[in-house]
Amino acid sequence: MRGVNKVILIGNLGRDPDVQFLEGNIAVAKFSLATTETFKDRAGKLISQTEWHTVVLWRGLAELAQKYLHKGSLVYIEGRLRTRSWEDKEGNKKFATEVVGDNLVMLDKRIDVHNGDHSMSSQSGSGSSEGYSSMDIPPMNEPSDDLPF
Repeated sequence: MRGVNKVILIGNLGRDPDVQFLEGNIAVAKFSLATTETFKDRAGKLISQTEWHTVVLWRGLAELAQKYLHKGSLVYIEGRLRTRSWEDKEGNKKFATEVVGDNLVMLDKRIDVHNGDHSMSSQSGSGSSEGYSSMDIPPMNEPSDDLPF
């Protein structure tokens, strides 16, 4: 039996995408994504829990992210989990689990200045990232907790 490795996230970018171009002009974008769940505890108090995810996009999706995404953007990401490891300068083994995105849909509302109505952004895309499972991309710093959303 085959396994399934599928992730679906809807959340806000914690920072602008960091886009690098590798040998052969292959674009790779990396950013933090915050997903927040809200629920009521037994006392009826509203509780919010935020999880931070590192998202990696390749090729056309990376270029799309560079052009249209920014800190706070609301996005839908489909992809798969990938864990990689490396040694830091002191020789300690480090691990990072990332979401390698295969599909991206921008969900930000934008205002049509001609009609004054609100519409959902229709920018979306998908791309392949096969063959790039553990490139030497440096890990991102931890996201800041002082985000406006």
